[in-house]
Amino acid sequence: MTSKKDGYFENNEYLITWAVGHLVELANAEIYDERYKKWSLSDLPIIPQEWKYVVSEGKNKQFGVIKNLMNRADVREVINACDAGREGQLIFDLIYQKAGCKLPIKRAWLSSMETKAIVDGFNNLRDGAEFENLCKSAL
Repeated sequence: MTSKKDGYFENNEYLITWAVGHLVELANAEIYDERYKKWSLSDLPIIPQEWKYVVSEGKNKQFGVIKNLMNRADVREVINACDAGREGQLIFDLIYQKAGCKLPIKRAWLSSMETKAIVDGFNNLRDGAEFENLCKSAL
């Protein structure tokens, strides 16, 4: 039996939620230095030593749901079922990092939304580490 909660579904085996697109994005230039709030051509290029990320405007509620689920004491691993490809991988990895999650990751590689493909994807979960270079290619 599956029950709908605020921002996710829960059954006896899984907690299921969604990202609804890009929940985490690159920070604007003024996050690095206030002088960049009104930057000029002479400031370019702005290349930070370390890139900073923020929760996208209007996405705080769903990000909070995901962060709370990822950090629940009863959760043992996270399954990434984002879109197959580098953009879907990046969306997941940025959320995972911003949420401060340290749990093991499994990947459901889904190239179709047909029921059989979804069942096959969950029956053949792969280690999340296999997809690190896919994320790097998206960055």
